Amino acid sequence: MARTDSPDWSEYELIDAGDGEKLERFGQYTLIRPEPQAIWRRVLPDEVWREAAAAHFVRKQTERYRAADETGGGWARRPEMPDSWRVTYTHGDLRLQLRLALTAFGHVGVFPEQTANWRFVHDALAGWPVPQPRVLNLFAYTGAASLVARQAGAEVVHVDASRPGLNWANQNRQLNGLGDIHWVHEDALKFVRREVKRGNVYHGVIMDPPPYGRGPGGEKWTLAEKLDELVRLAGKLLDPDRHFLVLSLYAAGLSPTVGLNVVKGHCDVAGAEYGEFILPSRHGRDLPMGTFVRVRR
Repeated sequence: MARTDSPDWSEYELIDAGDGEKLERFGQYTLIRPEPQAIWRRVLPDEVWREAAAAHFVRKQTERYRAADETGGGWARRPEMPDSWRVTYTHGDLRLQLRLALTAFGHVGVFPEQTANWRFVHDALAGWPVPQPRVLNLFAYTGAASLVARQAGAEVVHVDASRPGLNWANQNRQLNGLGDIHWVHEDALKFVRREVKRGNVYHGVIMDPPPYGRGPGGEKWTLAEKLDELVRLAGKLLDPDRHFLVLSLYAAGLSPTVGLNVVKGHCDVAGAEYGEFILPSRHGRDLPMGTFVRVRR
């Protein structure tokens, strides 16, 4: 087990974290957002945070360190803070442009710790012996991992239950001048069940499931009860000779060993990488951001 320090890009920085919030820079704009895991004290004084931040998301909830999907909130921002802006990420010959925006849930359209997975997907597909490998991205959000795979020459199926998320991902595809991606507006578990019945095969499966969620029809599910089935079905979709699997778990209270044990039940994990995502802070209060399991064959 290992920690993965991420990200490795100049346009993102975790400046400080503590007292239930984090101070982050995305490109030219610095934001304050809630962070339930940051239960320690801040390094920088409050006035430094206030002066640095162009926008601050204030969460409306009764419990400071626990958030549910019904939790509301809103942004307080300075006049110079736009509704949306762009950042660029590079790794070797990979270059991504991503549209960011202030959403009603406090997200901005990218999870910076995922850069470690982007590098893994890019490097796994580099020199792939199959002319056009097939990659399935589940719970794919605004599509950064889909763009990485598409830029590397893969045929990509991008699945998400959020129509606005799919539209945002397509905007990112257009921004990067990439070819078509197969967009699927559906619950990820229902989709993989059908893909197994169809006998479809993929060379890579990427999944970053939330701890709980809803399908397009409002179906509710929790990760703890569905994760084993999800990984089992994903394993059935993988090409038996050459493949990769990426599993991320955030805010589910699950250790890296739990994720590894689930994957072990359905995939060959020889040489697997597993551990904890870490966002390094400028001032030494590094922030854990969930766990990962990555398998390559």
